[in-house]
Amino acid sequence: MSQTAARDGKAPTVFVGAATMDSIAVVAGYPGPDERVVAEGLTFAGGGPAATAAVSAARLGVSCAFVGTVGDDLDGERILAELESEGVDVSGVTRARGRRSAASVIVVDRTHGTRAICARPGPPVDTSLGADLIAAAEWVHADHLGWAAVRALVDPGSDGRPALSVDAGNPIPDFSPRGVDLYVPTVAALRRDHGDAPPEALVRASHALGARRVVATDGGRGSYGADPGGDVVHVAAVPTDVVSTLGAGDVFHGALVAAHVRGVPLEDALRYANAVAAASCTGIDGRSAIPSHDRVLRHLGTVPLT
Repeated sequence: MSQTAARDGKAPTVFVGAATMDSIAVVAGYPGPDERVVAEGLTFAGGGPAATAAVSAARLGVSCAFVGTVGDDLDGERILAELESEGVDVSGVTRARGRRSAASVIVVDRTHGTRAICARPGPPVDTSLGADLIAAAEWVHADHLGWAAVRALVDPGSDGRPALSVDAGNPIPDFSPRGVDLYVPTVAALRRDHGDAPPEALVRASHALGARRVVATDGGRGSYGADPGGDVVHVAAVPTDVVSTLGAGDVFHGALVAAHVRGVPLEDALRYANAVAAASCTGIDGRSAIPSHDRVLRHLGTVPLT
């Protein structure tokens, strides 16, 4: 078992999937062809859905590990160093010899609240060093790149397995939510699959496919969640002075898993994750402004979290 798990005697929550190194510029407006603009902010930071979710959970006090693959380059070293600095166990990360790590150049248009991303894909996810971590975990969270690797190790229909959550905001080939304990797509992704319908109906369509708890995120309109047979709850987004929404969905996933690890009821878990994601939008990158658990509690006030 990992050193991170051994510190508190519990298996960590394990996040499986993508980790990147991002170069991020904030501008008043996108430059046109051959145009040069002055960046209002420029930073270099780790990214990737599963890796950023892991950082979010760790910042919120949850013991966790990241399983994925980086290249044997400088970007890979920086990705691992950033995760370790947040207290994330990286003993399950493989380094692909002769491969470049995933990286992105991101331009954030502050005026319109949009972004443009130029991405260099990294090596495929290899769980050879992380299989034991996954097997021992209380929760396993996978993004679109990590799900196939998790599915090869864990049968959603089996007994005694870790609880499974899936970030389905990006398309996952041949994916079925059947047996997934916490299925977290975006409303836009559900509409691609089920057509133009109200969020409540889209959540029910996911239950019909065999998902257990479903949480659908809808950007500035907040999030929706329900268990099979239960009412669909909607929690509004938290108003905030947005600098960048980069990584906000990934932060939401990490916070939502953290709330589930603590056994928080669904509606309060949505409120908690919404607050964490909103706070993250006050930073240029997806990680620097993630709040601590205590700060979130002070913001929420009456929500019964410990």
